[in-house]
Amino acid sequence: MKHLEDRVALVTGATRGIGRGIAIGLAEAGATVYVTGRSLNNSSNDAVFGSLSETQSAIEEVGGVCIPVQVDHSDDQQVRLLFERIQDEQDRQLDLLVNNAYSGVQAVKDAYGQPFWDCEPSIWDASNNVGLRSHYVASVFASRMMIRRNSGLICTISSWAGMSYLFNTAYGVGKAACDRLAANMAVELKPHNVASVSIWPGIVGTEHISRMASEVSQTNTTDQRNSFLSDRYNWETPLFTGRAIAALAGDPNIMRRTGRLQIVAELANQYGIVDENGDRPASLRSLRFVLPTALPVLKKYSWLIPDIKVPWSLLLLNALSSPKI
Repeated sequence: MKHLEDRVALVTGATRGIGRGIAIGLAEAGATVYVTGRSLNNSSNDAVFGSLSETQSAIEEVGGVCIPVQVDHSDDQQVRLLFERIQDEQDRQLDLLVNNAYSGVQAVKDAYGQPFWDCEPSIWDASNNVGLRSHYVASVFASRMMIRRNSGLICTISSWAGMSYLFNTAYGVGKAACDRLAANMAVELKPHNVASVSIWPGIVGTEHISRMASEVSQTNTTDQRNSFLSDRYNWETPLFTGRAIAALAGDPNIMRRTGRLQIVAELANQYGIVDENGDRPASLRSLRFVLPTALPVLKKYSWLIPDIKVPWSLLLLNALSSPKI
């Protein structure tokens, strides 16, 4: 269904991974999708790298409209020019911003398994400059456009690391701040009928996560912080998040959700969305995920387990006592 065919969307950091999946999901729904990234064309044969031209081709394959714009989100002037271009080309219309750009993947990978005191302080900026800070900057420019039209939606991609330890300290603190950013922006945007939400995907099989999973499996580690990488049970594809955000963007009652975090798998249940392969992965706080993860023998019977959500209070208690996500 092309329920977004009159909408204009911007997805930052869409050359690969979850950003590309989100852009494709929005294009499937009919939106005109602007995508940003640092690489216009891929000069590497490495599957982890991507390009705007590849994302554009993938969107056009599903019959969508894609406008790629080469942008370095660490440069505020380039970001300003991006929004000026959208204003000029789309008659000041921007209906959806997806804050996804992130440049800390290599730094996170290089520091993997090291305590924060053994890392250089620069890992903070590597994790949170193009990420938390760039999300704020993009939201400033997007909001100026949206409040003029008295409508719009800003989705900030965060993760379960905002609640429990994952990868390293700087990464997790940045994700918790993304959640607070989305919530606080919602307070100020609500009088203008503009919604702001934080999006929590599950375990997404991006190019980087797949590679890290292979490396972790080769180490035969027993570290609980690594266990989620070594088991691909219930992984989501990047497109799953795109379809969930497309459903959110088309919801006439979106203001009821503003200021709150939205879990992709739970949105899928509410809106009747399936993943690329036709499956519907369980929420990471669902018994359907928790029990088979704790007792692997139950995995082949997971479809029999009720899709009951674990209360947030229990999840927070577990987050304080365990390094697992």
